[in-house]
Amino acid sequence: MDLEFSTWPEIERYLKRRTDIIIPIGSTEQHGPMGLIGTDSICPEVIAKTISETHDILVAPTIKLGMSQHHLCFPGSITLRPATLIAVVQDVVRSLITHGFTHLFFLNGHGGNVAPVTTAFSEIYTDHSLAQDQASVHLHLWSWFSGTRVRNLSDLSFGEANGSHATPSELSLSFYAFPDKEKREELSPAQSTKTNFRDCYDFKNNFPDGRMGADSSLATAALGKKFHEFALEDFLEEYQDFYQV
Repeated sequence: MDLEFSTWPEIERYLKRRTDIIIPIGSTEQHGPMGLIGTDSICPEVIAKTISETHDILVAPTIKLGMSQHHLCFPGSITLRPATLIAVVQDVVRSLITHGFTHLFFLNGHGGNVAPVTTAFSEIYTDHSLAQDQASVHLHLWSWFSGTRVRNLSDLSFGEANGSHATPSELSLSFYAFPDKEKREELSPAQSTKTNFRDCYDFKNNFPDGRMGADSSLATAALGKKFHEFALEDFLEEYQDFYQV
């Protein structure tokens, strides 16, 4: 069930039988010479889209802008300030709990979102505590690439060549979602294995073409289909622990 293509009476009826919702969240940032700028939003969105079509779980529109300041030296990247993303998440949560939603699951595609989103959760929980509101909302952030099945498939398919940004695993999933958008570029074999950086200038000095230890050329839509299947299994396992009906 998709919030964007529902009417308010349909949402009202949904809330009478369950009070959970999935909120995909990603980013708009460079993913190396081969990766789509929307990769981090495409990946959780395609997983959520399948869930909305196959399960009675409501899916919200994707939050497509994230905390990506370290990618701003690459054209096309867009960032929210950490404080802005914290405010966006708080407003989304407060809007939904106003209607009666109690369990909000953020399905994440970008590591840079973790600190701001979990900080937003802490602010919301603090407000409940200070208000002595015992009907506290249940919030959860989970990244699609963190599940056991997906991690094992990444290790088996790519090993250390998966790297940590512009990875062939995330590119494969994005190419599966949009096979007509698949890119091929000749890539430099040398890749830094550093993981520390500060601003976008530091990032680009360490990772000149935007990849972090990743061989993006290994990405294929066929592998993306497997990542999609495994990510769904990982997600449903995680979600079952989060929301019991």
